[in-house]
Amino acid sequence: MFASINSLGLLGLNAFPVYVEVEASKGIPSFDIVGLADAAVRESRERIRSAFRCCGLNFPHQKVMINLAPADVKKTGSVHDLAIAVALLRVMGFSDDERLKRSVFIGEVSLSGEIRAVQGVLPMTILAQKSGMEEIYVPIENLREASVVEGIKCYGVASIGELVFHLAEKAEIVPAQTYVPEKQNRNGALDFADVKGQAAAKKALELAAAGGHNALMIGSPGSGKSMLAKRMPSILPEMTFEESIETTNIHSVAGLLDKQSPLVTERPFRSPHHTVSAAGLAGGGSVPKPGEISLAHNGLLFLDELAEFSRPALEILRQPMEDQQVTISRVSGSITYPSSFMLIGAMNPCPCGYYGHPTRKCICSHKQVANYLNKVSGPLLDRFDVHLEVAPVEFSDLSSTAKEESSADIRARVQAARDIQNKRYKGTHITCNARITPDMLHEVCPVTSQAEALLRNVFDKLGLSARAYDKIMKVARTAADMDGAEIIDKKHIALAVQYRSLDRKYWNG
Repeated sequence: MFASINSLGLLGLNAFPVYVEVEASKGIPSFDIVGLADAAVRESRERIRSAFRCCGLNFPHQKVMINLAPADVKKTGSVHDLAIAVALLRVMGFSDDERLKRSVFIGEVSLSGEIRAVQGVLPMTILAQKSGMEEIYVPIENLREASVVEGIKCYGVASIGELVFHLAEKAEIVPAQTYVPEKQNRNGALDFADVKGQAAAKKALELAAAGGHNALMIGSPGSGKSMLAKRMPSILPEMTFEESIETTNIHSVAGLLDKQSPLVTERPFRSPHHTVSAAGLAGGGSVPKPGEISLAHNGLLFLDELAEFSRPALEILRQPMEDQQVTISRVSGSITYPSSFMLIGAMNPCPCGYYGHPTRKCICSHKQVANYLNKVSGPLLDRFDVHLEVAPVEFSDLSSTAKEESSADIRARVQAARDIQNKRYKGTHITCNARITPDMLHEVCPVTSQAEALLRNVFDKLGLSARAYDKIMKVARTAADMDGAEIIDKKHIALAVQYRSLDRKYWNG
């Protein structure tokens, strides 16, 4: 007897259809799996045998051949276990073939017959819905994740025994309702009201958040760089539904989703330790998984003690920052993950941390200072839109009892500026001012004659690169949006130029 069951595989973020074909015939009892299956897939034979015994099912006493089509695409992991088990149930006569043609099965089968959770359920469910499937059966732990997708019935399966009764129409499994995320409450987040002083730094970070700009903070130890960066999530604008789905897909593949709140509705904040490897940032493995820069997609990547990161790890950031994606190549093929993130870097100006400090003397030699700063290369430095010097906090600020501005107030201004951008770029792939493409730069960044004259003067005197010109225009566009201005004025250009001067103070001696 022959039967075919629909399943799904995953390569990076790309789901693909897998057809589990089973043929049972007379002969010496055996159970073989073909179709370019890896060890984890082949081991499903023993898991399914044991599961059938524990559920009181007689395993087919026949020659059973399983083929995972297409046979030229490698199948990995345990995601096909449930489909293989259903294929065997079909040849044993437990279900109607017509219903199975419209259904998809994914999940890992345990020795006891329970169905265990797998990774990447959301992108696979999206493909099933787009392919016209009417039902998808997933592990009960992945049910809420699958139910994010509308237009397909999602069934949570706890065990093989439960599925047998459902397919035999003796005890129906109730499909899940479409998941609707609850409104997130940011009251528990770190708040900018906790930061005393640093008005200039707060203003610069507000601008960076409004336009999605990369920012580099440099200052002495204890000036509040990390404290400011860790509060950035509290002022980031709301995610759109499309951004939530994109981010959730990545976290689903990485196995980082909360089973009870499977849709990512808050912008990610990733802060890897400076010992992280280049593969840890970009992603890797024999079956490449997303790294920190992809996990920060549509969110923020914070690199504290930037100069302490290895040179290969820092240099690997350069291309993803420009292309908003990272491609991991292996012998078996290439996988591309999105990486549209906002980068915040923080570092000291020298090994002792007090180079340029107004009151404390630096004990480092000029060579030590130069070597330390040169750990951050010129091309990487050029990719930061905002350069920010964080000055030591004054005693009068620390001892003040006056209330600082809260994150909620700052976020309201950031959201207003981002709303302007969302309206401006509606219908395009651009999400914020930092992502303006070169062909649209002059169209969306009109300047007054005075602003153009100032920019020309600055460009000639400072010898700016073409990238620096683009960055200044984009930051100026955000400054104008925060003022509610359509045309970029001289003051907006002046502010953007001010945020590009830090490299000339430290890196150029």
